[in-house]
Amino acid sequence: MRYYVLDRGDQHSMDLSQQFHRLAQEKNFKLDAESPEIVVSIGGDGTMLHAFHTFIDRIPDIAFVGVHTGHLGFYADWRADELEELINLMSQSGSKGPLNPRIVKYPLIELEIHKKSGNASFIALNEFTLKGVDGTVVAQVDINDITFEMFRGDGICVSTPSGTTAYNKALGGAMVHPTIEALQLTEIASINNRVYRTLGSPLLLPKHHHCDIFSRKDQRLLLTVDHLNFPVDDLISVRCQVSSQKISFARYRPFPFWDRVRNAFLN
Repeated sequence: MRYYVLDRGDQHSMDLSQQFHRLAQEKNFKLDAESPEIVVSIGGDGTMLHAFHTFIDRIPDIAFVGVHTGHLGFYADWRADELEELINLMSQSGSKGPLNPRIVKYPLIELEIHKKSGNASFIALNEFTLKGVDGTVVAQVDINDITFEMFRGDGICVSTPSGTTAYNKALGGAMVHPTIEALQLTEIASINNRVYRTLGSPLLLPKHHHCDIFSRKDQRLLLTVDHLNFPVDDLISVRCQVSSQKISFARYRPFPFWDRVRNAFLN
């Protein structure tokens, strides 16, 4: 098995990374930074986002496994004290059979960013946000090329189903099961009075829909794709839609989505 490990960089995570390498060597795993079959993230959900974007060009060929070393790891199946069990299960999954991992796939968001200075494309695992740097954001929101609303407020968040448990949840958005191929658009502190009006509720758009966010004044904006920040002062528009690609996670034991939600927010 070809594998790669990416850790958070703190001492505990680095120690676990070294432990994983030692155990993997005993099982004759091959460390491969170029074309791994499995990428192991050791840290928190931020580490998983970093791992995802590190291998963004190889998403169809890679499955991810998360080991969390903090208090909350929504994308992680394994605790720090379970590395040996994880390695043993990985070593037994080389041939087809009951010990093969179950591969689950989560939807992603595809972004097309159009600026006066050029265009760029991104894929997001959690969410995309657009916020103002100096003050109120003024943006036109179109759904399927038809104007839906003129937004004024702090910003807009567009999340994947798995990302609905992150920033989207803090904004009052719904949590969406990852088998539903959709994106959720949630307003950030919108202005609603007798002059300005927005829907004020999160929107859930299915896979075959898209939304466009147009900048409607000269404004400095901060665009964030997961953990990546991009200051922009010449934005024309951003198109958001469900990507044709999905991220794959290798499940070596059952861990249903709603169990993750309960463990993350209720237990």
